[in-house]
Amino acid sequence: MPAGVCGCCGPLRPRYKRLVDNIFPEDPKDGLSKSDMEKLTFYAVSAPEKLDRIGAYLAERLSRDVVRHRYGNVVIAMEALDQLLMACHSQSIKPFVESFLHMVAKLLESREPDLQVLGTNSFVKFANIEEDTPSYHRRYDFFVSQFSAMCHSTHEDSETRTRIRVAGIRGLQGVVRKTVNDELQAIIWEPQHMDKLIPSMLFNMQDAEDLDRAGHPSTPSVVGQDGEENPAALAESCFRELLGRAAYGNMNNAVRPVLVHLDNHRLWEPNEFAVSCFRIIMYSIQAQHSHHVIQQVLNHLDTHNKDTPRVRAGIVQVLLETVAIAAKGSVGPTVLEVFNTLLKHLRMSVDFELGESSRRNSAASVSSSGRSGRESEERIVQNAIIQTIGFFGGNLPDYQRAEVMMFIMGKVPVYGTPCHTLDTVKIGHQGTKRIQAMLLSSLIMVTSGFKAKSMAAALPPPFLEPLFSISLMEENELRQLVLEILHNIIDRHDNRAKLRGIRIIPNVAALKIKREKISKQDVAFMKKHGQQLYRHIYLGSKEEDNSHKNFELLFTTLAVATIELANEEVVVDLIRLAIALQDMALANEENMSMFIRCGIMALVAAYLNFLSQMIANPAFCQHVSKVIEQRNMEAPYLLPEHIFRDKCPLPESLDKDKRPLYFQTADMAECLAAPGYNAERLSVPYVPQVTDEDRLTRRKSFVDTISLQVDIMSNNLPDKSELAEEITFETLKKAIDTTGLEEQERERRRQVMEKFQKAPFEEIAAHCESKANMLHDRLAQIFELTIRPPPSPSGVVSISAGHAQHQSVPVYEMKFPDLCVY
Repeated sequence: MPAGVCGCCGPLRPRYKRLVDNIFPEDPKDGLSKSDMEKLTFYAVSAPEKLDRIGAYLAERLSRDVVRHRYGNVVIAMEALDQLLMACHSQSIKPFVESFLHMVAKLLESREPDLQVLGTNSFVKFANIEEDTPSYHRRYDFFVSQFSAMCHSTHEDSETRTRIRVAGIRGLQGVVRKTVNDELQAIIWEPQHMDKLIPSMLFNMQDAEDLDRAGHPSTPSVVGQDGEENPAALAESCFRELLGRAAYGNMNNAVRPVLVHLDNHRLWEPNEFAVSCFRIIMYSIQAQHSHHVIQQVLNHLDTHNKDTPRVRAGIVQVLLETVAIAAKGSVGPTVLEVFNTLLKHLRMSVDFELGESSRRNSAASVSSSGRSGRESEERIVQNAIIQTIGFFGGNLPDYQRAEVMMFIMGKVPVYGTPCHTLDTVKIGHQGTKRIQAMLLSSLIMVTSGFKAKSMAAALPPPFLEPLFSISLMEENELRQLVLEILHNIIDRHDNRAKLRGIRIIPNVAALKIKREKISKQDVAFMKKHGQQLYRHIYLGSKEEDNSHKNFELLFTTLAVATIELANEEVVVDLIRLAIALQDMALANEENMSMFIRCGIMALVAAYLNFLSQMIANPAFCQHVSKVIEQRNMEAPYLLPEHIFRDKCPLPESLDKDKRPLYFQTADMAECLAAPGYNAERLSVPYVPQVTDEDRLTRRKSFVDTISLQVDIMSNNLPDKSELAEEITFETLKKAIDTTGLEEQERERRRQVMEKFQKAPFEEIAAHCESKANMLHDRLAQIFELTIRPPPSPSGVVSISAGHAQHQSVPVYEMKFPDLCVY
């Protein structure tokens, strides 16, 4: 039996086997034999073609020792492999690496924590070696799975569990470093691997968050006080490193597992961990990839549009964090998409709240506390959306902010402007009012700090006209929001804080108001749109539900407009407006309450006191001060310091004959006789132009086209009671007596002639333009109802219930004129 004899004889064995055997001492506790290891290393370097056999033989011995639980020899074998791997860098190392990875896999498969840690350490050393040539066939699927499993270790002993988790995280870090820079290993970014890598890191970060990070807001160090590594800090470091290496095409695969993990572990409520995760993501990725993350969160919000309000609020708050960080850099093409998605969810939240409220109101068994709880949760979602819209818009550059302002205003449901994205027909008046208030609140945040170079650029007609339309609505809250938006845009020198509160300011110069010379662009803006501004201030001041805050905001509007936009011509117009407000309160043709009348008088007094000091006209200041002093003595309820106090006594009527209590047009015209002011215009009373908007939609928040047509038709139909009016003696007497009518007609003609003779050209042009617009709108409605396009085989478009429907017409059914038929 020569083969057996040959196998038993040591000198007849291959040299590489004898060198490998010699590195193992008789007692494993003695450790690796350094001299024999040097011989083995020299042999491997001298004969690199033997490396694959050396590796295979070491793997064979290690597998046998693992099975026999000879862990000392296992440690020696792995140490020898590590040294050979570090010493040899030749083409023949590829087969040796395969044997090495096979042995590491054997260790990771064992249930001994020490062997798993040992295998991980060897793999990390291998991962730090830069290979000269790429590997075309090597795969790391097993290592990703095994290291991920170690990251989720549930060992009974806490110290052992921590060691295993740390080893798993370090192993994943090694896989990332070994693969992300290798173009041939792009497969690591595929979903099946990211679905294991990302959750493993987040699991360890989350575990530390649950234990003690709530009490320690600072980021923990990688190495703990006792020298052991911290799994949470190590996982966060690995997570940052992975995201920092993510390329453009891999961002979606890297972010999607984060969202899935937050869903599976229900971490949107509370969402502190979700917010911290996305902060890490936004600060780790490259700035030009930010819009990918925002897009992923938006899509996730769409996916969870029917979840509980707190979950949706948590996602919106995460979106707030992402856009807050992204707004400092490049957001990409997703700016308007962010707002469009948020506005859509705002509409859905209002719909859910109103629908839930109506259902619970109909069910008598449900208590009011449950109903209010659901509504308050939806309010959380709505407030989070508004905060996100405002914060994002407020951090954008001015040119983008102007576009966002136009975009949001285009979504506010206003009469005369189509609103396709936010369908408000189904939610009714209450829901529409809520959406209007929330969108205007977001506009306040977007316009905060907005410094426009010219008013024409900041308030273009497509933005200004719907904004003024909202200022005429019956809701007190909406009018206040509109005035605050105007303050943000007009006040370019931050003077509002100095003007806060409606009061008689004794010394305006002490306020140190900042102002500049009015630019030519702003002068042109006031010539074109000044009458609109005056008209809406005039009409807004006489609303019955006006409160102290409304008058404060109206005073601030007049004061800010004086500072920023008033030249000599505008000053005269503002004085005419103030006199018209005073006359309106005295005449009381609309039966206003005494509080509103006194509030208007107090508003006029506060503003004229401010204006007289701003234009530095001593005679004008003296006249205003004289009237204010007289009111202090005889009628304190006509001053803002008294009328807006609680339980202020109100008079039964206002006496027109007490001229010293009121500002006189003739006296002010005499004071403004100085060069630069056209005092003759003060004798022309200010009359706001009447538009189609006042007649049709003065008291409506939003009316869809169909209901508007029904209202017009029903209003045009005569009432049966009017047709059957009873004829009495008084009726015949009124019909015969036309003296009063003739006098009224003569007076009306006289006022019209006087207006066209003395009124400024801009006011006359605006009045004529409004009438022309009314005629044009009526003709357009008539043509739309009467003119129909000819039929075509491709189909015609018919509008029914606000939706377009295409109806195809066959050729053989079309009726052609005789001259067109051959």
